[in-house]
Amino acid sequence: MPSLTVPQIPHYISPPVTKETLEYAELAVIDLSKADDAHGRAAMALQASEAMRTHGFFYVVNHGYTPEQTARMFDIADVPFSGVSSEEKHTYTARMKDTGSYQGYKPRQYWHINNGVHDQLEHYNINRDVTKREHPEAIRPLLGEIEAFARHTHFNVLHPVLRLLALGLELPEDALVDLHGFSSVGETYVRFMKYYPRTQDEELKTKNVWLKGHTDFGTITVLYSQSVAALQILGRDGTWKWIKHMENALVINAGDALEFLSGGYYKATIHRVVQPPVDQQNHTRLGLFYFCMTDDAIRLAPLSESPVLQRAGIIRRVEDVDAPTMEAWRKGRTSAYGQSALKATYEGTEEELINGVVVKHYN
Repeated sequence: MPSLTVPQIPHYISPPVTKETLEYAELAVIDLSKADDAHGRAAMALQASEAMRTHGFFYVVNHGYTPEQTARMFDIADVPFSGVSSEEKHTYTARMKDTGSYQGYKPRQYWHINNGVHDQLEHYNINRDVTKREHPEAIRPLLGEIEAFARHTHFNVLHPVLRLLALGLELPEDALVDLHGFSSVGETYVRFMKYYPRTQDEELKTKNVWLKGHTDFGTITVLYSQSVAALQILGRDGTWKWIKHMENALVINAGDALEFLSGGYYKATIHRVVQPPVDQQNHTRLGLFYFCMTDDAIRLAPLSESPVLQRAGIIRRVEDVDAPTMEAWRKGRTSAYGQSALKATYEGTEEELINGVVVKHYN
């Protein structure tokens, strides 16, 4: 019989929530328990579609994980950083620039931020198929739990959200789900991420920006809410708003691939990471993510059969015949990010060209 016990690992203690007064974004809260039937999904689809069009971010609650299960996953998320030596991390470092894949470690100081300052962000990425590659010794006993987490997030979070967004386009419920197979060839992955405090000199040189304003390159990003405030989104009014921590909630945002597929109806959300508030600045910031992409072979052209797109009009970033596949887009974005020379614009943004598509970065 399989063991009923789980491996013993240190318990990760989350820092206290900030007491600073911050200007938070007012985001919709999607209750997935209300989307169990067709009537509930129809009502929630309107809410999710509007949230994705106005902010590109929303919270999800009642997603099927208890607070205890989420806490256990944060315990696991810390292991690649606190339980693996520097030498072993080097062995499992991802070759992002060469392969266009994040599988493995992204080391600190790999990305250039600004004025010669590089990032203080480390993350470890595991494909939803945890057998894709070898893992550090401390992580191996945890792979069963990590795979279960990936399956839960894929089937109980990603797919229900995709059904709501498809309904918002007046498409069949599974129109987007069918593009996101769990066993298909692709790079949807679990990411454990840790930000480390920076020096005052680094903060001054980057104006407290830890990660420039950018869009994710997949369809949907699922972030398990954590207590250290640092994530901000760019509002339609041109101001940055903080994302507030909501206990045991998920934060959902749209990426490039969803914008391509929806013909600009759902826009990829511009977001950044900045220095936390004063009362949290001495803490590390641990993140737990599920980065979702379509199957590698899917061509990211608009779903023009959508009645909504036919009425609203399609905004293309590239002609349909030139639309990249998911594989080409994620490889291009992964290889270039933080490594390529960016061209400054009069708008104050920076640009690069990926697969014939202009990608903007926001200072």
